[in-house]
Amino acid sequence: MRFGFIGCGNMGSAVARAVCRGVGAENVLLANRTAAKAEALAAELGSRTASNNEIAAECDYMFLCVKPQMMAPMLAGIAPVLARRSGRFVLVTMAAGLSMARVRALAGGEYPIIRIMPNTPAALGAGMIQYCADGVDDDRMFAFLSAMAPAGRLDALPEELIDAASCVSGCGPAWVYQFIEALADGGVAAGLPRSKAQDYAAQMVLGSAKMVLESGKHPGELKDAVCSPGGSTIQGVRVLEERAFRGAVTDAVLAAFAKTKEMGKD
Repeated sequence: MRFGFIGCGNMGSAVARAVCRGVGAENVLLANRTAAKAEALAAELGSRTASNNEIAAECDYMFLCVKPQMMAPMLAGIAPVLARRSGRFVLVTMAAGLSMARVRALAGGEYPIIRIMPNTPAALGAGMIQYCADGVDDDRMFAFLSAMAPAGRLDALPEELIDAASCVSGCGPAWVYQFIEALADGGVAAGLPRSKAQDYAAQMVLGSAKMVLESGKHPGELKDAVCSPGGSTIQGVRVLEERAFRGAVTDAVLAAFAKTKEMGKD
């Protein structure tokens, strides 16, 4: 089977890296509006470049990795090629805010379709990818999930919840990076070398996330276990509460959700 990627931006390239590990780079085709970007990624992965129309004509799975506002013109360009195909193929969309029905309408046919919401850690096999599908048979879904397995954790979700999920795990890495940077800044202010402070902050976030996933405990319970009576940690917690830390994070998710819904409007 061949897997084609139309769009080699940050998210498209992250998923392409994972799929190359799953199916072999020789089975992956890459296309991008700026050809040099696809060529650079192909050279890194050992795959080959192609045009949008070649991917539309040859690939069994077509990953549509363009921005939502670019989806309509891109699909208009390949729709005649898709219409001429006799064999079965699957469209894979990762456009925030665009439903499977909308993507199908833009593509010009009731094609089998999978919608995914990946995040950039998928490039390292540590992603969180939600997915839903329509018209995809069991064999093709199994092949897709096998190809995507190197990306990280995959979770089936009803489409009406996909946008909300993307605003937690898809947007969330940016906010986590802000948090890591801020922690490192604090460490530098306290006297640590920058490189040490950044390593300590990143490893701490990694380990803390693992504690949540593997212990099954509520994050609040894990937080309480770190806060000794009269200790230094509870003083930091107090300051974060005074500065509305949790409210700010919640509002960030809701702001991203509102923007996602706006992008999905016709």
